[in-house]
Amino acid sequence: MKLLAIFGASGHGKVVADTAQQCGWEPIHHYDDTWPTQQHIENRSIVGDTATLLQQGHRYTGILVAIGDNQARLHKTRQIQHAQHPLATLKHPTAYLAASANLGDGSIVCAGAIIQPGTTIGVASIINTSASIDHDCHLANGVHISPGAHLAGNIIVGENSWIGIGASIKHNLTIGAGSAVITDIPDNTCAAGVPARPI
Repeated sequence: MKLLAIFGASGHGKVVADTAQQCGWEPIHHYDDTWPTQQHIENRSIVGDTATLLQQGHRYTGILVAIGDNQARLHKTRQIQHAQHPLATLKHPTAYLAASANLGDGSIVCAGAIIQPGTTIGVASIINTSASIDHDCHLANGVHISPGAHLAGNIIVGENSWIGIGASIKHNLTIGAGSAVITDIPDNTCAAGVPARPI
């Protein structure tokens, strides 16, 4: 039995739970700060909030934070780490993770995603549905690569960065976020357009 706690009871929580089931985690318990007002997500119960999870985390084989907001997800993950509770790492059975790639604790690789050799992905990151990350990329903690986004080789993505849906990122860049990035984007910068420019 692999008992999983998921913090988060929104759409991303559903995706994480489905991936966990596909990976053989059972049973799955949800926690969310909307509890006790919200008590269910689909056919699963929400059994507590952050304080409850931090008290009960030792019961679980693994815990994964399912919050879309990068800063909030990384903050909650660090709270769990500080409490010395075990983090889960999930890879959907249809995803590909090269043998020499490294996936950080508390991260998820969703259905159809591809991660090529030499790539490292930090703690509490999301590689979403059908995203691809080529060779020798480095993604810091709390990164979200959205569905259908594609990163070429040798890309550095800073902490808490979000690469939007369908973005295409040219090789050998250091970036924050964007849709089709062809130049470096500094830290803490929002970029948009094709090509992406700071806004």
